[in-house]
Amino acid sequence: MPFRRVILAVLALFVIQSALLAGPIEYPKTKKVDQTDNYHGTQVPDPYRWLENDVRSSPEVADWVTAENKVTFGYLGAIPERDAIKDRLTKLWNYEKYTIPFKRGGRYFYSKNDGLQNQSVFYTMNSLTDTPRVLLDPNTWSKDGTVALSGLSISDDAKLIAYSVNDAGSDWQTWHVIDVDTGKVLTDEIKWAKFTGASWTKDGKGFFYSRYPEPTGDKFHSLNRNQTLYYHRIGTPQSADVVVYARPDQPEWSINGDVTEDGRYLILTMSKGTAEKYQIVVKDLGEPYAMMQTLVDDWNNEYSYIGNDGPVLYFKTDLSAPRHRVIAIDLRNPKRDAWKEVIPQSDATLVDVDYVGHHLVTEWLRDAKSEVKIYNLDGTVARTVDLGGIGTAAGFGGRTDDPETFYSFASYATPPTIYRYNVETGERSQLFRAKVNVNPDDYVVRQVFFTSKDGTKVPMFITHKKGMKLDGNNPTLLYAYGGFNISQTPSFSISRMAWIQMGGVYAVANLRGGGEYGEDWHMAGTKLHKQNVFDDFIAAAEWLEKNGYTKPAKLAIAGGSNGGLLVGAVETQRPELFGAALPAVGVMDMLRFNKFTAGRFWVDDYGSSENADEFKALYAYSPYHNIKKGTKYPATLITTADTDDRVVPGHSFKFAAAIQEAQAAPAPVLIRIETRAGHGAGKPTSKQIEEIADQYAFLVKNLGMKVKAQ
Repeated sequence: MPFRRVILAVLALFVIQSALLAGPIEYPKTKKVDQTDNYHGTQVPDPYRWLENDVRSSPEVADWVTAENKVTFGYLGAIPERDAIKDRLTKLWNYEKYTIPFKRGGRYFYSKNDGLQNQSVFYTMNSLTDTPRVLLDPNTWSKDGTVALSGLSISDDAKLIAYSVNDAGSDWQTWHVIDVDTGKVLTDEIKWAKFTGASWTKDGKGFFYSRYPEPTGDKFHSLNRNQTLYYHRIGTPQSADVVVYARPDQPEWSINGDVTEDGRYLILTMSKGTAEKYQIVVKDLGEPYAMMQTLVDDWNNEYSYIGNDGPVLYFKTDLSAPRHRVIAIDLRNPKRDAWKEVIPQSDATLVDVDYVGHHLVTEWLRDAKSEVKIYNLDGTVARTVDLGGIGTAAGFGGRTDDPETFYSFASYATPPTIYRYNVETGERSQLFRAKVNVNPDDYVVRQVFFTSKDGTKVPMFITHKKGMKLDGNNPTLLYAYGGFNISQTPSFSISRMAWIQMGGVYAVANLRGGGEYGEDWHMAGTKLHKQNVFDDFIAAAEWLEKNGYTKPAKLAIAGGSNGGLLVGAVETQRPELFGAALPAVGVMDMLRFNKFTAGRFWVDDYGSSENADEFKALYAYSPYHNIKKGTKYPATLITTADTDDRVVPGHSFKFAAAIQEAQAAPAPVLIRIETRAGHGAGKPTSKQIEEIADQYAFLVKNLGMKVKAQ
């Protein structure tokens, strides 16, 4: 091509890009339908109901998705800094990542990603100094990296592994079995499993798992009911699997089974939703004709199985202990008044317990930071694990007779380090430290406490480069979740580190609804109290602005799933408080979320529009229903995926259509719809980098951010 034509082509491209970023965006015309629902006497219009239809079966929805993506990717592709952000992310991302190893049957197992592999590879070795051998490489399962390894269960002798595969980010699992010695995948195949693991019998001849009936309708939208516990014997077809426990009279129940390490008992845990309130049933596998023995027959408390010493079972519970404790139940005298307390409730929150080397390894949260203590079985403290700083410790799995365990430790500016630890002696050795181009000494990590609307003190972590001026002009990304008893603890994220290196502030607020301070903290952010979560988040934003970190024009908010609901709710309640919003895979229609897939489980946290009082609360904050025409909303980039069968994409579709119609400000409101991806788990590295590059480019453009060369 002649030089003059090259120049003209470049100039033409520049003009097109400038036009996309300058004038008002012309959004796709989204049709509206005459749909109104009556909720307890209140007429509620739902003009975008048709966008709930599956993109795979509705050409109309598919066309809308194509049109929206064309506008969104045109806008994002015209941002000059976008390619440089992607390049920087790619370089930072390219380091070895290990999972915490574990030992089984004399072998060690772990996963590793060389840096930019779409999926991590699963390895085994006979000793920690051995040459690792590849067992499962999901990168060979699909060309685009969208088929992922989602679950593992290893037989007691480590000869067989049951593993589950998820396709395109769906929650549906297909289970297979591999021979560890030969690497041969056996003929066994289990379909229609979801929200389950696999638990082997002691003899290694088969495993227990849970599954749903094969869907008769749309598998990505239809409700999940009638989960049943089965036993699969190796070498037989799934059609021959034996029903172990089913409750057709209780189609809403979830049923999961765990075999005790000694192989003697099957522990059945029943739940009705996301609330940690369980029924517990035990079957003695050593007695062929043994009846099921009910230990807990109410739905009042958590009972998380830890391990056993013969007939003595250990559980973590919030019974009479909202911050949790450990109890022992002896099957020889299982009455409640005979239960024994092993570890009492503390002023910290007990979040996890492992039974390793005849010790109880306990992980606690104190103001959202990790503490780890080793207990003897009589409840006395053997020692406290020195973590070396403020951060999050994870791992500590192992076997009853083996004192060896492994754990990782990380923080916002501290890349993960994996340690080998002896619970009997306290001896520790470092196995792996992530080789990331990050020096923790170059950053500040602070924990602050702010006051919410009702006077509640709420913690927040803030990370940024050292030497940053508190002049109110710093681009800031505020993240939170606030639900389902899930705690937000200090963790390392290479994508968040990229944001900080770009000159941004990263803040994480520990809102009510999470588990940071136990069940009381969780319940204070649920159902009729859900507005507390939004008030906490708004107070966090106001604190950052009052204390010189940022100002509304420079403040972005982000959250995914329940956190996407959070972002949608606060941007519709206080749009003037934010410069940009990144709601990801959010629950946006609070009146209909329980109509799809796993949505019915969330009634425990949200309530249901079928209840008059709960409807009133839900309708008051439901993001989709609280969009008001003529409002100046912040720049918004909604993200979702076509195969999200956890929070179906119709939530984001409807929210996007409504807010685009209502927007009175020049700020863009866009939706980015990923293909062959789901709620987030198993998303290939390449798709993660592309999505984050788009989000950061969007923030750079709309927060007026100047990105310095790295």
